[in-house]
Amino acid sequence: MALNPNPVAPHQNARWRLARLLLTSVLLGACATSPGHPGPATRGDLRLDTETAARARYAGLRGTGTTVSTTTLAVGSTLALATPVVLAVYDHNRDKVTELQESLAECARMAEHRVNSEHFGNRPPTREECGEELEVDGCAEPITRAMLLGRQKHDLALTCARDVLTRLWPAPFSIEQRYRYYRHNRILETISREQEQQFIEEGCTHKLRGTIKPDIVLHSDYNLLGAALIIDLKFPCPSSNDPTWRSYGRNSAYDGLTQGQVYQQALDGKAFMLTPRGFF
Repeated sequence: MALNPNPVAPHQNARWRLARLLLTSVLLGACATSPGHPGPATRGDLRLDTETAARARYAGLRGTGTTVSTTTLAVGSTLALATPVVLAVYDHNRDKVTELQESLAECARMAEHRVNSEHFGNRPPTREECGEELEVDGCAEPITRAMLLGRQKHDLALTCARDVLTRLWPAPFSIEQRYRYYRHNRILETISREQEQQFIEEGCTHKLRGTIKPDIVLHSDYNLLGAALIIDLKFPCPSSNDPTWRSYGRNSAYDGLTQGQVYQQALDGKAFMLTPRGFF
């Protein structure tokens, strides 16, 4: 990120020097692992990704100890009311939070409209069309039209959300970062994209058991293992359906919990579903 060439006040110069010092410390810590064999990040052990590196300078000045509300977000309420950490990042400027909320919601609406228009013209799919089985995956599981449409909308909305967050979110953020969460020990660590892809290509997907992968994580500071806000995109099909968190079953490490509950426990932040109808 380019620095402002205009002169700044002495106290601002001090803040920039502090920010540069924090960034240098962060980058040195990230390079401490052996070349070619990066270790996973755990709480207190920072690794930067491409989205967050440019923001670490700023994020080092934005730490907050505000407790995250666990109040359920009702239709019509705002992120400012439900997530005080997000409000704190914006220095309690509610207009900025509202702009962020509306811009992200517009990404979901855009993706919904564009994909539906491509497949169905000027109408949404019917319940029967959503439930139609179109193919079978490599595990002999049926794939419905709703699943395929959801994937297309998800990818489109995430691309849009990345642009929105680059413009509007002043602190670090992560997109589709996979984490390994040891629930009983309350230990969280990151899994690199390269390692994740290697497991998949080698057919070792059992090594990803017990991991979580939220769509969007907004961090309030340079601790990338904590969240100010966690967002998962949901595209119900038909659109009249309410969004729901996936529930974990008996064979899961998170038996009895929902996806959103695990996100909140692991990342210590408030989790929301983002749909074309807004945040839930």
